Amino acid sequence: MTKINKFIYWTPRILSILFILFLALFSLDVITPEASLSEIIIGLFMHNIPVFILTAILIISWKKEIVGGVIFCLAGLLYLVNVVITIIRTPPFVWQYIIPILLISGPAFLIGILFLIGWFQKK
Repeated sequence: MTKINKFIYWTPRILSILFILFLALFSLDVITPEASLSEIIIGLFMHNIPVFILTAILIISWKKEIVGGVIFCLAGLLYLVNVVITIIRTPPFVWQYIIPILLISGPAFLIGILFLIGWFQKK
């Protein structure tokens, strides 16, 4: 395996792990002193459903890059569409919507594209 192939092989996997951990950080907002333990556990579970799904996708795509490429690109597109619908429904347009798009959709697209490049190189 050449140096570029190793880079293309490991980069989307490492970025996926970092991206999933980044998304998991957002679930920590359910931990408050007023909340009971059961409310915290339910809140953590509900907030981490995308994390669980992306973790399962990462496990599958570790060997089958096409799965990771397609699903991560679709996840980025799904989030992008969701934010655009929110922007349309709640005028006026606020520039702060661009930051979440770049922070969540951007890495998802990048990871998906890197998985697809790795898949094309194997073909």
